[in-house]
Amino acid sequence: MNNEQNKTILLVEDEKSIRGFIKINLQRNDFLVIEAASGEEALSKMHTQKIDLAILDVMLPGIDGYHVCKEIREAYPSVGIIMLTAKSQDMDKIIGLEFGADDYMIKPFNPLELVLRVKALIRRTGNTADNSNENILIHGPFKIEVDAQRAYKNDIELDLTPKEYMLLKIFIENAGKALKRDDLLDMAWGYNFMGDSKLVDVNIRRLRSKIEDDASNPTFIETVWGTGYRWHKN
Repeated sequence: MNNEQNKTILLVEDEKSIRGFIKINLQRNDFLVIEAASGEEALSKMHTQKIDLAILDVMLPGIDGYHVCKEIREAYPSVGIIMLTAKSQDMDKIIGLEFGADDYMIKPFNPLELVLRVKALIRRTGNTADNSNENILIHGPFKIEVDAQRAYKNDIELDLTPKEYMLLKIFIENAGKALKRDDLLDMAWGYNFMGDSKLVDVNIRRLRSKIEDDASNPTFIETVWGTGYRWHKN
């Protein structure tokens, strides 16, 4: 069975016409869609149903999308989150990413592109539990159970978002190698992803806050000025 089939998408959008249009395109691609028209309704459905990915509008009645994103991320760290915004300013994108979003799209957008983004994120966050032999990566105090998509530091599980997990895995697999921001964007978000390198910077800042002893003086993820980042090899 395709890993994308029968995945459940929570679609949070207060405009009924937009919500209906997105829903049709998702259903055509074999996704199950649960609708919510407000932040409060979205959180209620998150707590009562199994959700694989949330598509979340920023401007919602009541609780706004940023705070819904934050609550989903804290309660369900493995759920993918794509934020929709009518605003194109970089600050709005960054705020959404700081609250834990994996991706964002600016309205108006091509619904087929949204479906492609959903599929890409599902592939990167989907659990391959059918494989009973875990692939283990170990580097210093870190251990990654690849098949289970779990990461540990000093045998304590890290509370990582899907993109933070992916970046940590990429760094450990490429220890000592300077990686350009665009390379990290390609490897973690996919080669067809149309976002910008700010996604990398924001996610690495969040990742550092979770794995470094002192995030302001990182020893694992080093900044390579003018290039990108490097995982300290020793």
